[in-house]
Amino acid sequence: MKIDFWQLSRDPVEKVVALIAQRVMDGGERLLVVSGDLEQREAISRGLWKSGPEHFLANGEASDPGAELQPILLADTLDRANGASHVVFADGAYRDPAGFERAFLLFDEDTKQAARRTWSELDSVTGLERSYFEQVDGRWVKKR
Repeated sequence: MKIDFWQLSRDPVEKVVALIAQRVMDGGERLLVVSGDLEQREAISRGLWKSGPEHFLANGEASDPGAELQPILLADTLDRANGASHVVFADGAYRDPAGFERAFLLFDEDTKQAARRTWSELDSVTGLERSYFEQVDGRWVKKR
């Protein structure tokens, strides 16, 4: 399993989620976006629908009818009704991503210390590949 830590600095979370979502969709996979904040999920949903004229990213809430059909599902729990292989923790709160191929933990200044603790706690997990990404001059650069 891979876990990517993405430190938010310049771009808002909805723009970063759209970037990740596009990559996941390009790979033919499905995505679950988890946030305990309903307003944040609504902002992410709007950002996905407006991500580009030729690449709007269809999405829906896990509580809505037809959730299992959504390529991108937004939820407050790890309920992957759509069979997602990838998960984004958009609110900076890490959850155990067991069963997913890849997880993305997005964090900002407010959640930076928790992300550092999570990174350290995952040191002893075998079979886990961790990466850390930072935005430099508008581009995402792998630092670790």
